[in-house]
Amino acid sequence: MARLFGTDGIRGLANVYPMSPDMVLKLGQAIGIYFGTRQNKARILIGKDTRRSGYMLEQALCSGICSVGVDAFFLGPLPTPGIAYLTRGMRASAGIVISASHNPFHDNGIKIFSADGYKLPDEVEDELERLVHDPNLAENAPTGDGIGTARRIEDAIGQYAVFLKEQFPKHLRLDGLRVVIDCANGAGYRVAPKVFSELGADVFMIGDEPNGVNINEHCGALYPQALREKVLLYKADLGIALDGDADRIVAVDEKGEIIDGDEMLAACGVSMLKKKKLKNNTVVSTVMSNMGLDVALERHGGHLVRSKVGDRYVMEAMRQGDHMLGGEQSGHLIFRDSSTTGDGILAGLKILEIMVEDGRKASELRQTMTRFPQLVRNVKVSEKIPLESLKGFQKALKGIEKKLDGKGRVLVRYSGTESLARVMVEGQNRDEIEAFAQDLCEELTSSIDKTSSGKAEV
Repeated sequence: MARLFGTDGIRGLANVYPMSPDMVLKLGQAIGIYFGTRQNKARILIGKDTRRSGYMLEQALCSGICSVGVDAFFLGPLPTPGIAYLTRGMRASAGIVISASHNPFHDNGIKIFSADGYKLPDEVEDELERLVHDPNLAENAPTGDGIGTARRIEDAIGQYAVFLKEQFPKHLRLDGLRVVIDCANGAGYRVAPKVFSELGADVFMIGDEPNGVNINEHCGALYPQALREKVLLYKADLGIALDGDADRIVAVDEKGEIIDGDEMLAACGVSMLKKKKLKNNTVVSTVMSNMGLDVALERHGGHLVRSKVGDRYVMEAMRQGDHMLGGEQSGHLIFRDSSTTGDGILAGLKILEIMVEDGRKASELRQTMTRFPQLVRNVKVSEKIPLESLKGFQKALKGIEKKLDGKGRVLVRYSGTESLARVMVEGQNRDEIEAFAQDLCEELTSSIDKTSSGKAEV
């Protein structure tokens, strides 16, 4: 049986295994048992995004949790980082997020935070999975007054909004700035306008009318086109696009140009370096981040540490090295002195803080780094043969790396969910890297075919 937990919790088609009510009820029981045996009077927070299936799944989770004698608290629609924050602030045993992030509405997922607000390590997920599949899971379930209770936290949005506003310097305001926010019809649709407007910005909203099925539908971080149009229409200073659970951001400058996660990391990292506020002079990002980020940081005395793809792995590297700023090209930005996970609204505030404090436009911040041409090609593979064993491919790879001569990068990895290999090449000349990528894709296919058929490679 495939592992229940993926790289970021559990995810799938709602109402179908593993996101079926019966399985989610068992997961609720497993969560209640695991955390209930480690803390007296354990209590579990449950938050969600705006998907229709969230109602069904939060009830299933609550039933499972209460059936094993643990109390559940409903937070309602709230960004993932808000649930992480309240898990810490309310001294809860754990916090559960019901969301499939940027996926379409028919999917859903579950992410779990421990009491410290960080995502669960693999060993805890493995134990929860073992409990879920235990036929005696709820064998000694309590009765009478031993059954857990459930209640709703009415001011969850207000608490999270206060926290976010406290992260913005008290001597600064957003008066006079025009900000367009696209909430992707997702979890940030109530808290985001509240935070930016209460700090003084003139706020224009799109993607703030969720109906249960329009989350991420041609809006938000994956589809910033509508945001670009509104930024230009309203002559705004900045556009902010969140995804469905508001843990990531894509920005748009006053000229309508998109600012991705790498460019925001560069702007924030360089600003912190100049002000001597970047601990260890280090930013953490993934192997997919553009080399332009390395160059921008190095120019100001900083450097980049790379992790595996996934904000969870970025955070692991940040904690291991005691670093405070990290993120992904996709827009997960982590400010570890404020939050334990990626936070799109917080990232937007950080960008605006630099704009206000330094008197700079968003387009100037975007130019902090110069992007190297980067290509990513997907190659269908019949078999995921270890790359290091493909002699012909390795020979071609080393030849290209030698030609790049330290002025570019090659990254090849298998997809974790599809029968694909991803070939990324970046360098200073687009025509050159296109040719390199084509050569590598062809050689990879040939090497796999030869190895699969038993032919010797030279």
